[in-house]
Amino acid sequence: MRTRRLGATGLQVSIVGLGCNNFGMRCDYEASKAVVHRALDLGVTFFDTADIYGDRQSEVHLGRALGARRADIVLATKFGIPTGESPLDRGASRRYIFRALDASLERLGTDYIDLYQLHFPDPETPIEETLRALDDVVRAGKVRYIGCSNLSAWQLVEAQWTSRDLGLASFATAQNYYNLLERGIESELVPAAVQYGVGILPYFPLASGFLTGKYKRGVAAPPDTRLGSGTAFGAELSDENFDRIEKLASFASERGHNLLELAIGWLASRPYVSSVIAGATRPEQVEQNIKAAEWQLEANEFAAVDAVA
Repeated sequence: MRTRRLGATGLQVSIVGLGCNNFGMRCDYEASKAVVHRALDLGVTFFDTADIYGDRQSEVHLGRALGARRADIVLATKFGIPTGESPLDRGASRRYIFRALDASLERLGTDYIDLYQLHFPDPETPIEETLRALDDVVRAGKVRYIGCSNLSAWQLVEAQWTSRDLGLASFATAQNYYNLLERGIESELVPAAVQYGVGILPYFPLASGFLTGKYKRGVAAPPDTRLGSGTAFGAELSDENFDRIEKLASFASERGHNLLELAIGWLASRPYVSSVIAGATRPEQVEQNIKAAEWQLEANEFAAVDAVA
């Protein structure tokens, strides 16, 4: 397993990370444990979850499955999405950060988080308040590094400038929706991240399974899949996107690879990507994701991908 620096830090993480959003939802504890243990066996060192995943059971399943191997991995979780009905049960205020962090530590069965991430921007809380609180938990030893998720370029720049100006811990990573079909962050967020030494952590690298090739044009997606659940994720199943992935699949096949290998290999070959967060519900999916990262695309292949999609 190749490793890469987490942003501009000295911390090395596996180029393929394990996204644990299915734990507690599509995976019970035993299924979650099987996925975690296979990932550990294959050299995955970056595990990403959130306090909201699986009705707060993802952290529980992950911490329990890691057990004594906790010290062998880089553990990332997130805060900020509402966890209750009260306005006090959400956001990025000092009060909520302290409360959410302690709750995550308890569910994960650990006394520190390697990467603690703001899940979504909080328009109600000044970024200075958020960063001061995060700096405090870093200084207290409860958190090693901090990151953000779903921020725009201007929000990331504002946060980095605030941290520099006040001498606070700064975001090491930015976790955003990014894959072969969704490349909007390349216009502004990626250049800003590169300028400020922030590593990109793509989530949904397979476009909720669309980039595996398992969905077929004109065939309804199974209701037990994310794209067949009737949510907004189903927007991926457009004729335009089917046209694009058919071209991409042909491009990959001509080079002895499949569509999934292209999707993950393309991201893992980007120098500004610290780790590709790939979810899995079965151990064999972990194996496929790791194998996919072995394809290191060259400049002419990047250009060819741009030409066909």
